[in-house]
Amino acid sequence: MILPSRVPQNQSLKAHPIIIVLILPWLLLSAMTQAKPAADPVELAKQPYWLKLGHYLPTYRRGYRSTIDSKSFFLATDGKTNPLAELNATLELLYHSDPAIAEQARCTYPARYTWLELQAGNTASLNCSELDEWRAILDPAGMTLVFPTAFMNNPSSMFGHTLLRVDAKDQSRHQELVAFAINFAAEPAGNDNPVLYAAKGLLGAYPGRFSVMPYYRKVREYNDMESRDIWEYPLKLSEPEVERVLLHLWEMQQAEFDYYFLDENCSYQLLALLELARDDLFLVKDFPLQAIPSDTVATLAKQGLLDNPRYRESFGTRLLHISQQVSPELFAAAEVAKQGLLPEPANFSDEELTIIYEFAYEWLNFELYDQGLARDPTAKTLTTLLRLRSQIDTPSPFKPVPKPAFPPEQGHGSARVGLSGQYWQDTPSALNIEWRAAYHDLLDAPEGFIAGAQISFLDLRLSHNEHNTTRLEQLYLLDAMTIPPSQQVFSSLSWNLRVGYDRQPAEQKREGRWFAQGGYGQAWGDAAGLHSYALLAVALNHGQATAYRFSPGAGVEAGILWQAASKHRLALQGQYLALFNHDASYQSQINLSWNWSLAANWAIRSELRYQHWQQEDFGAKVTGYFYF
Repeated sequence: MILPSRVPQNQSLKAHPIIIVLILPWLLLSAMTQAKPAADPVELAKQPYWLKLGHYLPTYRRGYRSTIDSKSFFLATDGKTNPLAELNATLELLYHSDPAIAEQARCTYPARYTWLELQAGNTASLNCSELDEWRAILDPAGMTLVFPTAFMNNPSSMFGHTLLRVDAKDQSRHQELVAFAINFAAEPAGNDNPVLYAAKGLLGAYPGRFSVMPYYRKVREYNDMESRDIWEYPLKLSEPEVERVLLHLWEMQQAEFDYYFLDENCSYQLLALLELARDDLFLVKDFPLQAIPSDTVATLAKQGLLDNPRYRESFGTRLLHISQQVSPELFAAAEVAKQGLLPEPANFSDEELTIIYEFAYEWLNFELYDQGLARDPTAKTLTTLLRLRSQIDTPSPFKPVPKPAFPPEQGHGSARVGLSGQYWQDTPSALNIEWRAAYHDLLDAPEGFIAGAQISFLDLRLSHNEHNTTRLEQLYLLDAMTIPPSQQVFSSLSWNLRVGYDRQPAEQKREGRWFAQGGYGQAWGDAAGLHSYALLAVALNHGQATAYRFSPGAGVEAGILWQAASKHRLALQGQYLALFNHDASYQSQINLSWNWSLAANWAIRSELRYQHWQQEDFGAKVTGYFYF
């Protein structure tokens, strides 16, 4: 520290006590107040790491705009759109002449302060009791990316979800559940119904915030209540890099975002958080339009940040796997045992009793969460089953659930483009350009996705026909379907919902209609083999094809799907709907499709189609698809 004046060499401080009185307060103040970094603020504000600290993204006008929407996070009045103004305000506060003000600011923005000190060649020293206590509780040594698979019965979870687990020092596999999880989620003010929730989520009408909670709460929610398998990917981050992420997370207490299901969602914001681990780590640039969780996992894998994943099967997956190892006789005994009618020990061997007790326990435990059974009587029966099982000194006869061969990041890309040739017998044939924003349909390669589930969002097809006319041929806003086969241990309801625009044959031409169609039913077979389904369906149509009248319809929709080989999926699907308030008496369609997966992100699909609206038409189409 340079003093304001220099003491002559032939004099001592002892001879000038008044000097000590005058400069001592200044010395103490100087010791507590550090100088601002000497670097030019204009240059500092351009640094990529500073832009990441403020979650700034470039705009079309060559400026910047932060994805953080809460004014309280920014220190400058125009900090959301002005990184330089925010930096100047930060410097003014972090290096304030009043030590108390400076210290409070540093404890509020420790990541900013640590980085600025590093630019000055210093090591930051923080005196923050609350921050120290928080870090001591987390005891961080590493991080794990957690990917719960899709949950079709919740619009916000149809694409899956991602969160982070903070791994403590010397943490074993059995201690992971008591670790802490970092979650980013929408926070609705009320109990909106699923349709309104989905609509608001698409429009960014909900606030999104980071939160930290015990990991076991999320495992219970995903694994147990929603029966979603979980993939856990240890992140290749050093302890100092984890520390940088956590310091920025501490700053995010002041941050609120507009939550969008498709882009600024849980996966996108976690990538933005992880970018703070390293100066040269840029992750969100790959997602300008949408951030599907499986794609963000794949991005982290490409960056070399993921270690080999661990698989945590759900209640439903484990129960189904166990049930397939039980003979019909013991299955029946377990079914009554879970109702409290215990088997007579003399009628079964110890190994058979072990099977009955373990299977009945797993089955009843699943129903406790899945069906919302009364807790007290159910817990009593579960305790009895555990006690009886503990009295038999034999190992479990059940094999563990095998880890799936393909984790989510190895599946095809969620977006898709295609080029196809379409032949129609009675209406103009055409060349088509196709594009789908997300995510997966029943004929796509199944590796890494939930078998028997389909979510197509913004599925667009433009046609240029033989009469040299270019037009919109199809726009499915949403085409969702879940057809899980019914099992002995649980029966799952199948359903679909399709909303959008397409064209139907009418008097030597194809006329457009907007429609919404949905159905409920059952499915049978093996979703990874031969699989069939049948749904009762209703629809509402409007547009040129209905003479601009609202035309309701009701009928059936059914199909058979077959995974013929590892790269080949075939499907026969059809529907018949009686039409009301329309000149045509019915609508019907039959599709025979074959999808050949050439590679993870390349496929050829051929299709034969019969359609009836106001007239019949037969067609054939061949499409080449690229997924990205």
